[in-house]
Amino acid sequence: MAVNPNEDTEFNDALRKYGIIPPKETTPPTPSPPSSPKLQDVLDDLTPEELKELGEEITDDDLDRHINSYRRQRLAQERLQQKRARFGRVYPIGRDDYTREVTEASKIDEEGDEEEKGTGVICFLYKDGIPHSDRTSGHIHTLASRYPYSKFVSIVGNKCIADLPDSRIPMLIVYRKGEIRNQLIAWGADRERQLEELEALLILCGALDLPRGPLGERRAPDGDDSEEEDDDMSSRMRSAATSTNARAPKNIRAQNGKDDSDSEFEFDL
Repeated sequence: MAVNPNEDTEFNDALRKYGIIPPKETTPPTPSPPSSPKLQDVLDDLTPEELKELGEEITDDDLDRHINSYRRQRLAQERLQQKRARFGRVYPIGRDDYTREVTEASKIDEEGDEEEKGTGVICFLYKDGIPHSDRTSGHIHTLASRYPYSKFVSIVGNKCIADLPDSRIPMLIVYRKGEIRNQLIAWGADRERQLEELEALLILCGALDLPRGPLGERRAPDGDDSEEEDDDMSSRMRSAATSTNARAPKNIRAQNGKDDSDSEFEFDL
């Protein structure tokens, strides 16, 4: 008698028990349907104009009030962010402008900033015709557009610091609250540096703030503000910063073969 191994019978169960026929094939479980999106996630993805249109279509009074309240918050936050995003480009300066446009500008708090942490100011010292300086200049202009809450200024190196050697170009000096937070000297001279390396380093030293969500909350660049994603992003940034800033920058005053890398970079303007 021929046995159909696919039949669901007691006889086949006995044969399977003793290994005479192969185990019965299991039907793969039907995948669960994707969960419905949360209301807040849906609202976050809508523009204020789309929120207005949605509110006009809603017949539930409680939901209508919630949408209108959220829309008012979004509009208020957008107005505040427009005031805060007061830069967005690279500002050329002269030596006489340095104190006002860099040191003093870094002491100014954003409107509504309860932490009073000042403004991140990145001063870019450059010289045209030096390949790694020209390449860094492109990165600086990209970051200035991407982070309009931070101020980027540029000045020809030897017009800012007398007799600054080309070997120190490009130089980036980072300020916040009137203090130097970091300095990068001859950035990209050792190897070609990527935009992401500079971006990560400037975020870690406090010059750049993370992008904001719809209601002004800080978010990871991809929009995921979960703690796990924040930790992963911070790890990636620290890795990039370690590879780019493994050695302390040398003091520009170290001339005639004297290495003064342990001292603070200072110059009077």
